[in-house]
Amino acid sequence: MNYIAPSILSADFARLGEEIEMLNRSAADLIHVDVMDGVFVPNISFGFPIMEPLKKLARKPLDVHLMITDPIRYVERFCDAGAWCVGFHLEAVEDPMPALELIRKKGVKTCLTINPDIAVERLLPYLDKVDIVMLMSVFAGFGGQKFIPETLDKVRLLRKEIDARGLKTWIEVDGGVNKDNAPLLWKSGADILVAGSSVFRSTYPEETILELKQ
Repeated sequence: MNYIAPSILSADFARLGEEIEMLNRSAADLIHVDVMDGVFVPNISFGFPIMEPLKKLARKPLDVHLMITDPIRYVERFCDAGAWCVGFHLEAVEDPMPALELIRKKGVKTCLTINPDIAVERLLPYLDKVDIVMLMSVFAGFGGQKFIPETLDKVRLLRKEIDARGLKTWIEVDGGVNKDNAPLLWKSGADILVAGSSVFRSTYPEETILELKQ
């Protein structure tokens, strides 16, 4: 699949309703929702008060990325708030399984994420226990960072392992995605690309989304 998930962290929040309507009209497949607590990452974004209006406005599934400490405290609430998928960072927990099991019990897709400084091999034991593994191709917590090229090798490693084991786990990549590196990521085996600045800073964002999907 070639799924594009625009990140509303890069949207114009003074025009959030209009931005969501644009995504509804567009070829975007998902809407990526970045949740930051100011502890796990330096910045703070939004939480449950934003999820409710998002769920009402969005006609695309909400892909929630928790950049927070102690995610097990909140995963059920994000499921109940309308998430299609809830993901959290492997490095934020000692054992990801309790939180993953809570998400799965809610009938919501599970995602396990790592930052660029975490060895991709740490995801391998969980490939058959999650719906999606997500590689950060920038460091979590800030928009507008440049794509880290070594991510391509990590995608290839995951794709090879997933295919060798006959799994249906999807690979998602988040950070610095643009029209130059998207084709390389698709070719390497990615299934979902998160795009923030490249979509919302584009003069013609709907066209940019289509170009990213190619």
